[in-house]
Amino acid sequence: MLWLLAPLGLTLLITALHRVLPARDVEGYVTDGRGVKLRYRLNGLLVFFVSVALWALACHGGLLPWDAFFVHRWELATGACVFGLVASAALVLPATPVRGLLADLFLGRLANPQWQGIDAKMALYLVGATILELNLLSFAAFHRAAHPDDPSPGVVLYVALFTFFLCEYLFFEEVHLYTYDFMAERVGFKLGWGCLVFYPYFYGVGLWTTAELPNPRTPTPLLALFAAVFFAGWVLSRGANLQKFTFKRDPAAKAFGLLDPRPLSANGRHVLTGGFWGLSRHINYLGEVLMACGLALSLGHFTQPGPWLYPLYYVALLVPRQLDDDRRCAEKYGPLWAEYQRRVPWRIVPFVY
Repeated sequence: MLWLLAPLGLTLLITALHRVLPARDVEGYVTDGRGVKLRYRLNGLLVFFVSVALWALACHGGLLPWDAFFVHRWELATGACVFGLVASAALVLPATPVRGLLADLFLGRLANPQWQGIDAKMALYLVGATILELNLLSFAAFHRAAHPDDPSPGVVLYVALFTFFLCEYLFFEEVHLYTYDFMAERVGFKLGWGCLVFYPYFYGVGLWTTAELPNPRTPTPLLALFAAVFFAGWVLSRGANLQKFTFKRDPAAKAFGLLDPRPLSANGRHVLTGGFWGLSRHINYLGEVLMACGLALSLGHFTQPGPWLYPLYYVALLVPRQLDDDRRCAEKYGPLWAEYQRRVPWRIVPFVY
C-alpha cells in the first residue's frame, strides 16, 4: 500500500519544493481573459537537483534501496495511474464545459490554471521530469546490481543522455512558455495524467524492459554513433525552439546572431521562414524523434520491442500534432501561412514528409 501512495507523496514533495525554493518570476507568451500576459515561477532545475539529492541521501543512508523504484515499479505505476485519473478529473469537472464531457475530460477545460503562484502546466512537467529521473537512476542501479561483473555501458549512456535531456529541458523553461503545449493545450487527462503517469513511467520504457538483460556488448564506436544521433536531434529540436523563442520576442532579430528569420509579415503578424524553420515547418519534431531513436539504440538490444516504443510514441504524437498545428496556423495567419507552405513544402522531414 505504501508504494501505491508513493507517487502522491513524490508529487506533493516536488510541488512544495517548487513553491518554496528560490525562483525567477517571468512573463510568458499567453494571456489571461483580460489580455494580461501570465507570469510564471521558474526554478525547475533547482527543484530537480534538490529532489535527486534527497533521493540519493535517502538511499545512501539506508532509508531506501537504490533499486527500489525498479523493484516496485508496477505498484508505483499503478498508484500514479489512479492518482493521475483523480487529479485530472478534479481539474476538469468543476470548470465550465467547453465541448462534450468525454472530450473535456481528455483535452481539458482550463487553458492555464494557476493557484498560489503555481502554474499547473509548469508544475506537472516538473513533477513528471523529476520522477522520470528518479526512475532512470533506480533502474540503472538495479541493472548494476543484477550484473555486477559485466554491466552494460549502454545503460550508462542511456541514463546520461536522458539526464541531459531532462536537465536542458528544465534549463530552458522560459523557452517552453512559447511552445504548443503552453499556447494551445488545456489541462485535462491528456496533459494531467500524461505528466503524472505517462511521462515518468513510459518515457523510460527502454530501460524498464531491458534492465534485467545482460550486457549486449555494443562496440564503443556504435555507442558514439548513437550518441551523435541523439545530439543531432537535440540540435534540431533545441535550435528550432530557441530560434522561435527569439523570433516571438523580436521578429527582426537573428537567432544566435547568425540565423536570418526571413519573416513574412502582414497586418502586424509575422511568420518565421528562415534558419531551422526553412528546413521544414516542424523541424523540431524531427529532432524529438531522432533523440528518441538515439536513446533506443544506445541500449544495444536492437531486436527487443521495448526500447522502440518510445520513438514510436513520438511519431504517433507529433504527426497528428503537426496536422492540428498547421490547421491552427492557417486560421491565424491566413495568406501568410499559405505562402510559408509554398516556400517550405516539407512538414516534418525535409524532402520526405
